[in-house]
Amino acid sequence: MSAVTCAAVDLGATSGRVIVGTWGKKPVLTEVHRFPNAFQSMGPNDYWNLPGLWSEVCTGLRKAKQQFPKLASVGVDFWGCDHVLLNDAGRLVFPVHAYRDARTQAGLKALNLRGLDHVYAATGIPNVFYNSSLQLAETVRSCPAVEDLATRCLFLPDYFNFLISGRMENEISIASTTQLLDVHGRDWSRAALEFFHIPPQWFSQPILSNSSLGTVKGLPELKGVKSIAVPGHDTACAYDAMPADPAGGDLYISSGTWSLVGCESATAILGPEALKARVANERTGQGGYRPLTNIVGLWLLERTLLDFSARPQSAKEWAALISAAEKLPAPKVLLDTGDPSFGNPPSMRAAIDAHLQKKKAKAPTNVAGYARLIFDSLGAGHAGAMRMLGRLGGQTFKRILMVGGGAKNRLLCQATANAAGVPVYAFALEGTALGNLASQWIALGVVKDRAAFRAHLAKNLQQTIYTPRS
Repeated sequence: MSAVTCAAVDLGATSGRVIVGTWGKKPVLTEVHRFPNAFQSMGPNDYWNLPGLWSEVCTGLRKAKQQFPKLASVGVDFWGCDHVLLNDAGRLVFPVHAYRDARTQAGLKALNLRGLDHVYAATGIPNVFYNSSLQLAETVRSCPAVEDLATRCLFLPDYFNFLISGRMENEISIASTTQLLDVHGRDWSRAALEFFHIPPQWFSQPILSNSSLGTVKGLPELKGVKSIAVPGHDTACAYDAMPADPAGGDLYISSGTWSLVGCESATAILGPEALKARVANERTGQGGYRPLTNIVGLWLLERTLLDFSARPQSAKEWAALISAAEKLPAPKVLLDTGDPSFGNPPSMRAAIDAHLQKKKAKAPTNVAGYARLIFDSLGAGHAGAMRMLGRLGGQTFKRILMVGGGAKNRLLCQATANAAGVPVYAFALEGTALGNLASQWIALGVVKDRAAFRAHLAKNLQQTIYTPRS
């Protein structure tokens, strides 16, 4: 296995980074650039600062090339659902809304009242406020002239791939987050597009990951570097980096702003129970199924901390907060992590307090109290999702593999193990970036396939095992 160096552009809703990975005896990762990210409000709506993000990505890629002159390729992953509308020249014709924008609420309520069974049977994606289907339907409804202006819809990783390579392609893993992809195939669902009144010509048949998009065109400094279509959805990347047992029996959790709890399956999980449980039949970069449920994650704590004058600013301060939370007794009443009031409230602390009041429980009095309540509630939410997926998918999960920011939080990992009754294997790895890089190494022929990557990775991986406690 020769040393091959690639750059992963990994963009999350709260931060972005460019990470360079070198494949040799084991993957070696170097973070060359990190930057904050947040949507911004203007009037009643929320938007992403896309020019600012692109500027930071360019800065990171230039640094990557400077530090690693033999850089072979670059790949991009993002959060799901958000998109751009372009004309033939590739010019933006509509502002880029953020998925937490409340503009979809009317469509969300209407779909819950009529047609959801039909849409779920066609796409395998439940009704959630951030779905691209609802966003695009609202755009067409409120600004009908956009149909004359736009000729292409690209999701954010697709769009950054276009900026880098000059090619407009829809990639399958990010397409599967939209509630518009045919759950039984690898193309768009005509039934869903017609239901939401979205022009089908805006999309091209999704390509699979590990596909070459040509060489970099958008940055002269990266001349000759290849552009690779990796799994565009960050969760798909994170799942690819899981050192899963080839025999099965593993549940995956990518824990960050959201908790993505899921597994890999030969078939989609459909039907009334799956719809009620909000099972999303998303896809791997190669088109396989990875059914999951998406529950609010560490967003609960991130937003709660805004209501306190002091918040942790360093690893030492975060460790102190977790230690303080550990010393508190386990809360008798937990939060229902599926409560929609936690989506994007003006005050998360107030939303939690109101939630507890309905349950006739007292609210915490300090940051440590809220942290303990949130971690234990997320652990219970993870366990509930595991049991639901096992029942509907006919699987028995023997262990939980966790990556992401939550994997570094021993209290959250232990709470998950306790509630689930199976061990949690927490991995100290940049899961999303590694999955992104793995796709590039496979595309370049350095690694045979995902199974070979996982097997090699498992030999060189630090892990912490949390066994259930009563």
